[in-house]
Amino acid sequence: MGLTALQANGEGLGAAAVADYRGAASAARFSDRDTEFARLREHCGVYDLGYRAKISLTGSDRVRWLNGMVTNNVRDLVVGQGVYAFLLNPQGHILGDLYAYNRGESIVVDTDRSQVEKMLATFDHYIIMDDVEVKDLSDSITTLGIGGPKSREILSAAGIAIPGTNPLEIFEAKCTCDCECTQCTAVRGEDAAFETYELWLTPGDVRKTWDALVAHGATPVGSEALEIHRIVSGIPMYGVDIRERDLPQETEQARALNFNKGCYVGQEIVERIRSRGAVHRKFTGFLADADEPIAAGTKVVAGEKEVGEVTSVALVPVPSGKKTIALGYVRRELGAPGREVMISGVNANIVPLPVPEALLSGDRSAPVARPA
Repeated sequence: MGLTALQANGEGLGAAAVADYRGAASAARFSDRDTEFARLREHCGVYDLGYRAKISLTGSDRVRWLNGMVTNNVRDLVVGQGVYAFLLNPQGHILGDLYAYNRGESIVVDTDRSQVEKMLATFDHYIIMDDVEVKDLSDSITTLGIGGPKSREILSAAGIAIPGTNPLEIFEAKCTCDCECTQCTAVRGEDAAFETYELWLTPGDVRKTWDALVAHGATPVGSEALEIHRIVSGIPMYGVDIRERDLPQETEQARALNFNKGCYVGQEIVERIRSRGAVHRKFTGFLADADEPIAAGTKVVAGEKEVGEVTSVALVPVPSGKKTIALGYVRRELGAPGREVMISGVNANIVPLPVPEALLSGDRSAPVARPA
């Protein structure tokens, strides 16, 4: 795993620790993880998304071909809009996840660097007589993220004008900043409730843009705080929370599925699940009475029977101390918010995703709604 472009230009960056995250080595933290998490949620954080990779698809068949490869509707994407999707095998199991953006003359696929090798091999396997050219752009484009309630304000102060946009809208940002970016493509984050943006930059521009955002008030945030934010937001990570053995409907990611788009690889299984009834497991959140992290892979127990498993865990700072929030799977009939289970010998409740802010307030008197 190589360094991200930002980390490769990291002299004086101030990272307190560097670690591998989602296929690349980047800053794990700059100061205190919990402080970085709080600033991201309450003000504005800037973070390295250099672990994301970009793949360009060109050629006259690119739209038809990709639409026949993934679970969501690429065919009807307007220029400047993106969509989240799964890549499946013929048995309906998940080979990877991605965002696809219509850039007019091309489609850009965005995924984790840890998935690129398998994704490129899968693309190559299915391009037969199609006019589709695949190019890995990962070495020529890197990404910064900025998020929090003050993110748009700080972008503007730094000279990067962000118009009113919809989630997953992609556009060329108007820059008047001192960093003099040669290219700055911006993407509005998918979460409509928590404002985030991605800045797609050349590697030569990433450090200047980072410094400009920090100078105007954005707090540097490392991957440890990002991981807490991911878990609280209920966003599954491929290879951790979503595995090849999982079926699309088990993941509860309805945003990745379109049932009106026509045929694609693995569609028969997805449609059979929809028409014949739900799968037996569901992806969900857990709030556990644990002061120490619970190990990923720990079984979820109800009535002395194993009913699920934990896939991701975070100790989340709250005003009263810390709470253990986990992601994982549970049998669907037991998945109502408020259901009591046991994880690693401690009491836990199933909670909705994203985790409601009320559960993070430190008030343990009524942490979840009880099922009727």
